[in-house]
Amino acid sequence: MKIAVVYWSGTGNTEAMASLFAKAFQGNGNDVEVIQCSDFDLTRIPDFDGFAFGCPAMGNEELEDSEFAPMYDEVEPLLEGEKVILFGSYDWNDGEWMEIWGKRAEDAGLNVLETVIAKDYPDASAEAEIARAAALMA
Repeated sequence: MKIAVVYWSGTGNTEAMASLFAKAFQGNGNDVEVIQCSDFDLTRIPDFDGFAFGCPAMGNEELEDSEFAPMYDEVEPLLEGEKVILFGSYDWNDGEWMEIWGKRAEDAGLNVLETVIAKDYPDASAEAEIARAAALMA
């Protein structure tokens, strides 16, 4: 499979998660491209068999609104039935933004295999969750 790992990161935590996903996908024999969200749009969707989208919690438990959300709003309607993993980091609250994002994606018809969150920088527990989730993309 060819998998796109598309992310936005403000502090480097979600970027670290993107790198861990890329390594895990590659370890499972997949071809992987890690892409900053500003370099991804709907024309890239046919190039991939699966997607991992990463965005940290921002503001009041929401997706980053200047780069990530506009890109995601554009591509989400074209991902119906596609295998998708959602991931990101957070620093406050309890990760509610991921529950909201996961439900939104499922309601849009995406095949959400898993959601993975990390409190701040991904620790060993988050790395294990990333490896487990990446294995679902088969």
